[in-house]
Amino acid sequence: MQVLWDMRKTFRCAVLTGSSSDITNVAKEVVNLFADGGQGFQNTVLLLVNDDHILENLQDSIMMEIAEQRIVTRMPVVIFFSCVRKNAVLQSDHVIIEAALSDTEEKKFNEKKEELRRRFGSKCEQFHGFNILQTNFSQDYVKQVCKVIRPVPRAKRPKRIQLVGFLSLLNAYVPGSYLLENQCLDLFKHKDYRMKPFSHLIITFQQGTEKRVCMAHSMIAQCCTELMAEAGVTRSDTARNFLTHLCRDEVPPFLLGFVKDMLTKREMKIKENPINSTEITEEPERFSRLILDIQKKEGETVSASVLKVASKKFDKNPYFPQALARFYYIELKDYKPAELWAKRAKQRDPQNSFIADTLGQVHKNHLKNKKSDVKPREILQLATKAIDAFKDEEGLAENEQGTDMKEDGETNVSRIFNSRGQFGYLQVCNLVHDQLVSQNETWKRVLTKAVPMGSVLELLGDNQLFEFKDLINSLRDEVAKKCDFFDKYLSYSKPDMKKDDPSYLYEDIAECYRKYVRNSPPEHVKEKGADFIQKLEQNVVDTSAGPLSCLDGEYSESELKEITTQWEEISLHKDSVTALVNYIFAHVMLMNRRAVLPHECKSLTAFRKKMPLSTDESPESHMLALLLDWPTNDEGKCSAVSQLIKCMRLSYKQSYEKDLRSRHLCPLFFIGKAQGLNRIVHRKTLEGLFERNNTIQDWSNNWSSEKIFKDRMVQDHLLKLDGMVRNYRLLATVGGTVIQVDANMRNSLWKHRQVSFYLGFTIRGPVAFGIHTKTAEREISETESELSPCEDTTTEPAVRMKFGASCSKMDSSDLTKLQPEVDDIHTYSLQSEAGQYECSVSALRWVCKEKVSFTYQFRSWEEHMKRPLCKDYMQAGPLLDISVTSGNIEELHLPHWICIGE
Repeated sequence: MQVLWDMRKTFRCAVLTGSSSDITNVAKEVVNLFADGGQGFQNTVLLLVNDDHILENLQDSIMMEIAEQRIVTRMPVVIFFSCVRKNAVLQSDHVIIEAALSDTEEKKFNEKKEELRRRFGSKCEQFHGFNILQTNFSQDYVKQVCKVIRPVPRAKRPKRIQLVGFLSLLNAYVPGSYLLENQCLDLFKHKDYRMKPFSHLIITFQQGTEKRVCMAHSMIAQCCTELMAEAGVTRSDTARNFLTHLCRDEVPPFLLGFVKDMLTKREMKIKENPINSTEITEEPERFSRLILDIQKKEGETVSASVLKVASKKFDKNPYFPQALARFYYIELKDYKPAELWAKRAKQRDPQNSFIADTLGQVHKNHLKNKKSDVKPREILQLATKAIDAFKDEEGLAENEQGTDMKEDGETNVSRIFNSRGQFGYLQVCNLVHDQLVSQNETWKRVLTKAVPMGSVLELLGDNQLFEFKDLINSLRDEVAKKCDFFDKYLSYSKPDMKKDDPSYLYEDIAECYRKYVRNSPPEHVKEKGADFIQKLEQNVVDTSAGPLSCLDGEYSESELKEITTQWEEISLHKDSVTALVNYIFAHVMLMNRRAVLPHECKSLTAFRKKMPLSTDESPESHMLALLLDWPTNDEGKCSAVSQLIKCMRLSYKQSYEKDLRSRHLCPLFFIGKAQGLNRIVHRKTLEGLFERNNTIQDWSNNWSSEKIFKDRMVQDHLLKLDGMVRNYRLLATVGGTVIQVDANMRNSLWKHRQVSFYLGFTIRGPVAFGIHTKTAEREISETESELSPCEDTTTEPAVRMKFGASCSKMDSSDLTKLQPEVDDIHTYSLQSEAGQYECSVSALRWVCKEKVSFTYQFRSWEEHMKRPLCKDYMQAGPLLDISVTSGNIEELHLPHWICIGE
């Protein structure tokens, strides 16, 4: 807050408070705050946000709102000031504010202490928040202050001691929490509510119409909680009494939120890879800090008892019974009550797939911890329960739609597509296979459908197992289906730009595929070509994503050649666009490995004959069509490409948008400098080039920061395209036409400018990477005025720039001087109505008959003096790079300068 106060005259400062569920409305308020006062009075908003999960969505919504309001600006609309409280922080590019003063800060605090002592005398000894800072967060100071609560009676504790305990527990485990003053008075029954000798430990402050009460500092709250626990007033006792005395009748939403965080919010912790000590990741704790502390200091059953009280007290909230069910099956290994509470959680929110997941996890863990001598019948009974629960979860996940978080006060449904049900199913199948096969090898043939179950019942030793026939028969096909889903899910996307999926996800999926699918073809595959499909299944490529995922796997060149040969045979025997596409991509895959090919790709002509593709074809097919037909500067295929982009995005929406809606789409291919299929460059090829010059790799960071595109070898491999940024959209300029493409780094779109970039392709369509402002040599030229609009794309009005010399002089008395705005990269921005004007900085003069906006920058002469146009000239003044962003300039006067625009 101090930063906001210090910057209040520079920016329009604001804090995002309350629910962040309505991102669209928040974006509108931010843009309105920026634009308040109209043109010429706009100013950047500095927005304090304490939830880093909403930043990407909020950024996109703000950009859409700016475009909708047609705001053109050369300054940032908003700066996100993201401050998130964490107990464990990975080393990153974030600024970490720790509880420690610098020498300079310590000196200033000491000076302030003397000033306060002169003004307030001994009273300043009770300014605990300040004193804790001034003593550099001294634990000794905190312990000295908190001694006042000793001794603490275990029985018949005065109400004031109870209130200190409640506030301490709440503030120690939920930073920023509070109680209302009237809630505290209700505790005293409005009788004797004097808090001495503890009154200096508690503060009351006004927030709107409410009077709020909390401990003076979170360190004091933590110390009081610890001292009371040492005196026998345990955390669990305080928590239960808190729920009993302060959560009676109807609990206000703010207090329910605090209790929910205290009992169910899982903090992030740092986890080190036991195999690779340099690999460190973040993962959530098993339970909330309070529950973990109670478990450590008081025992597991006591932790469960606190969650049980909360589950009964808040009888409509699903999160407390969910946490209780998790505690029973994870810590206590008691599966009957775990199942009971998981079902109660599900009853309270029957449409929430994430709540439903808990029941499946209970049964899965029960199965996992069964003794090795358990009978097959028991294994299959438990597996049936787990599979039914996960299939129910999968069905609920299919129905959870929406781009924003949905909130009704108690239940949050994530915008994330929940794939846990499908993954849980595969984990159960792994357990079933391991436990059954370990008892009898015959199960291996039964589970892969190599033999019918009914024909080997005697070998299995139990005729009653036949009742599980339907379950057993469904496993192999369901495993193949779910592995196909994850093949695309993991090949095409990742959780976000800076985070990868955990390695166990890949391992468990691959293991399940090997156990159930690898050694047996599906029964329906009996036609010619079945042998090839069988071999492809063994390489996990019998899907539309198959060839595209091969480069992410560890396949040898010989294996890839075999896959390519197999797809070639299939494409010859099946009249299928997918088969053609897979063969061509397999061929491209080999070319990216620099393999020696026996012949050229034979299916290109056949594929081109099937164009234009219908929107019913897969996004992979449309991507291949785009890669083949993307125009170079001497090709005029803009209208066809625009239609292909439109079809690909529609196909993506139909095929993958629901499943990948919250995930970051990974680039699959890039346009290179070569010709034909050789110009299609796979992501892994770029990583290989980058790897040669860099020993330590952090691929998530290399891609998210676009560091990889700064490598010279990568740059030499890729084709650089030109374009322009207009209204938060990137328009590629190819062959005299404009094509709208997405940008990988959305923060590259805030300023109107001419740019260059590399073109990549995700499964949704073309995306620009490595966006950079073009050099002055290639700045706005006559080419821009000749850009013709493409079908179904948005274009900017083009203006032909005419250059010429003039000997006439302008009368300075007729000019209106204007002061330009200047941004952090020294771009000067000017706006004017019709008239004659002069810039007060550069003496640049212009005449316009309508409202006009333009920018300019001072450039270096060095690169231009080598050009033939400048050969006979010497430098005689500054060089200006001028860009008109809206309107028209009739005359532009540059005294003693020359114009070298083309």
